[in-house]
Amino acid sequence: MAELEIRVTQGDITHFEGDAIVNAANNHLRLGAGVAGAIARRGGPSIQRECDEHGPIRVGEAAITGAGDLPVRHVIHAAAMGDEPASEASIERSTRSSLALADANDIKTIAFPVLASGVAGFPLAEATRIMVDTITDYKASADSRIEVVTLYGYSAADAEQIRRVVG
Repeated sequence: MAELEIRVTQGDITHFEGDAIVNAANNHLRLGAGVAGAIARRGGPSIQRECDEHGPIRVGEAAITGAGDLPVRHVIHAAAMGDEPASEASIERSTRSSLALADANDIKTIAFPVLASGVAGFPLAEATRIMVDTITDYKASADSRIEVVTLYGYSAADAEQIRRVVG
């Protein structure tokens, strides 16, 4: 089992070069604003078409699609909000569901936005802590082949706040 590395990067997650990116999704898998909107614009309409085939899902679940024109193989749509507001439990469950889908699809490098910290309005530092704890616990308890998880902060201030939580 490979060691897990958690990285922090500032910028646009749609430029990540690796196996997959995670979309901060709603449970209806509608690519609207925020990260989802950026994925739709840069990745093209095939991603929304595939989302329509999967959705809706439950809050706390995740679905996987192709990546259209993005420089990754897959987009994992983590539903931390939607028919229910974002919560500690929904962030934890959707992060864990995303990691399980990544392992099921032989994804070794994956990038996450901080789930529920944008449109859903969940505090960035708290959402980051929940995600880092979930990622660490998942790696310790599962026979995971994920090697690198990159957490994205869109702005320099967000990336710095994420770095402080990651340590």
